[in-house]
Amino acid sequence: MASASAETASSSSEIATAAASPTTERRGIPAAQFVEDVQTFLSQLGLDVNSALAFLQERLQQYKLVEMKLLAQQRDLQALTADFEVSEGIFSRARIEDTDSVCLWLGANVMLEYSCDEATVLLQKNLENAKASLEVLIADLQFLRDQVTITQVTVARVYNWDVHQRRIRQAAAAAANES
Repeated sequence: MASASAETASSSSEIATAAASPTTERRGIPAAQFVEDVQTFLSQLGLDVNSALAFLQERLQQYKLVEMKLLAQQRDLQALTADFEVSEGIFSRARIEDTDSVCLWLGANVMLEYSCDEATVLLQKNLENAKASLEVLIADLQFLRDQVTITQVTVARVYNWDVHQRRIRQAAAAAANES
């Protein structure tokens, strides 16, 4: 059992290289390979069914982790309502009377004073950038969901192939015992 775990771990990087080579990726998300012929897939990788299933399950977990991160980014980008911090951890919304200038928090402990027109232009540009980032993020999520689906189908195909092979072996063994 320990040797099987070591074999699975050592061949995991080889599987990733072999499985990812004919496909592409999108912004660091590896594309899943659709497996038409399970036996060819396993023989090309030099793996048994259990090792291949372990790798595919690991890949699914990686996809789920990336999906959680992308969904968090999407949630942050869609939250465009601005609040200001009154004190540590306490935020409020306020109506601001007409003024000649505003101070904008730029991050990294930097706050600058802008005229209202300059601030409007800057905030509009930030809004446009956020919307563009959201569009890319939505496309990334769709790509990721496609990869999850392909990987789940591959897991099912490998598992079903293995069940079919076992039944063939059992039928052959039963036929040999009868003769």
